[in-house]
Amino acid sequence: MRILFTGGAGKAGRHVVPYLLEQGHRVLNLDLKPLDHPGVDNLIADITDSGQMFNAMTAYAGFDELEPGTGTPRFDAVVHFAAVPRILINPDNETFRVNTVGTYNVIEAAVKLGIRKIVVASSETTYGICFADGPRAPKCLPLDEDYDIDPMDSYGLSKVVNEATARAFALRSGFDIYALRIGNVIEPHEYETLFPGFFARPEVRLRNAFCYIDARDLGQITDLCLKTDGLGFQVFNAGNDDNSVALSTPEILARFYPGVPVTRPLGEREALFSNRKIREVLGFREQHPWRRYVSP
Repeated sequence: MRILFTGGAGKAGRHVVPYLLEQGHRVLNLDLKPLDHPGVDNLIADITDSGQMFNAMTAYAGFDELEPGTGTPRFDAVVHFAAVPRILINPDNETFRVNTVGTYNVIEAAVKLGIRKIVVASSETTYGICFADGPRAPKCLPLDEDYDIDPMDSYGLSKVVNEATARAFALRSGFDIYALRIGNVIEPHEYETLFPGFFARPEVRLRNAFCYIDARDLGQITDLCLKTDGLGFQVFNAGNDDNSVALSTPEILARFYPGVPVTRPLGEREALFSNRKIREVLGFREQHPWRRYVSP
């Protein structure tokens, strides 16, 4: 596919884009700074500017596309990861503005230009635990896509709004627009630097509901979304199979979630941030479990 990817220079994007290239896709990275990776073309643009989004989606991806003399090729898909990545970087109102207006602009341009496959980055923060004011237990476990998401922060709220925006455009257009609730992204080097601390003090993972997603496995999930047609609007948790600590799932439940209802039986190491839907619907099979890289 010929893909416009927003935010490819970010923590997740700089691993997802190479994965997509390895699958044979052509990727034009749209970001405020370029991604320096062989085979990646870059376009510097601001997602909060609607005109720039329409222009970018009708742009050449590289000088080689001038050669046929047949005009600008059409993008087959848009993957939208660009965003203010969390609270406490910008003022809250700016985080909300950039993330919501930017996502609206990207989806609107893609739909009105007839690009029928759109994947947008939502977040684990929509579940309302990560950036809550004080400790906050989930209403039930595991966290799955039917959960009543209710964040209290500007970032999580922006992602809830983005999911509603995606749903509205999917209903109007009939296009496939999939929202990925991305878990805590782990880069390859972070197993060695972060996970020993998670094992020693598992309570530090409470705000993430113990979830993680290997950045390379996120690439697989994104590619599976691009290759799966006809689902309309969908929300998918993007997480790995296991929790990010050395405790078993029953041990985590007993130690950290006494009294929290458990809605179905869970496996010995099954993630509380459920990835069952991506396994059953998309065919996801994790390639990078943390146990491959670090031992408790």
